[in-house]
Amino acid sequence: MDRDAPSNPVVANAPSSSDAGCAPTVFIVDDDISVRESLAELVRISGWRAEAFGSAFEFLERPHASVPSCVVLDLRLPDLSGLELQRRIAAERSEMPVIFLTGHSDVPVAVQAMKAGAIEFFMKPFDDEELLTAIDRALEVSRTRLEHEAGVLALRRRHETLSGREREVMALVATGLLNKQVGFELGISEITVKAHRGRVMRKMKACSLADLIAMAARLSLPTPLGRDRAFI
Repeated sequence: MDRDAPSNPVVANAPSSSDAGCAPTVFIVDDDISVRESLAELVRISGWRAEAFGSAFEFLERPHASVPSCVVLDLRLPDLSGLELQRRIAAERSEMPVIFLTGHSDVPVAVQAMKAGAIEFFMKPFDDEELLTAIDRALEVSRTRLEHEAGVLALRRRHETLSGREREVMALVATGLLNKQVGFELGISEITVKAHRGRVMRKMKACSLADLIAMAARLSLPTPLGRDRAFI
């Protein structure tokens, strides 16, 4: 790191009572207190919120953030390794990108971390501006992931308002079947299919058939009746 640690560091270890409305948050996980403090101050003066932790388990006890966030993570920690924590984050907090820091040159580990999705891998000492650029990029990735998750959640809530038959019709229509083919599959008339399809479009707020198909894809709806491809 290029600059000296500040004499009055700002390190937030306790989670806020509410993440809503908070600035994007950078989580720092490093067992070196001087690194934690200087990084927290660097993050704070750059306009972001900082929370620092001395171990992986301490970080994992922190509830999920509901704002764009990323983790600046030391490769060597006293409990879990950085790579192990990266795997936990990917499984449990997929909206949160990882930036690695290390004081040890280990090319194979760096390659492994990047293949697992790390935004960047820095050797200590590192350049502040390069780290800030990586953090900015990581927060943008997090923001995009959160927006995607929010969109999928909204779609799921709309999908839950459909009746069982409407869900069947939506799933079959999304495979590319015509109304009469959907009716044949479900044993109902084409007119009934049209009525169900109209209600599906309204409830899902779909503007077009293409829009409805895209929604079904985002929801990863199971293909009904074991169908693996559309037929016309």
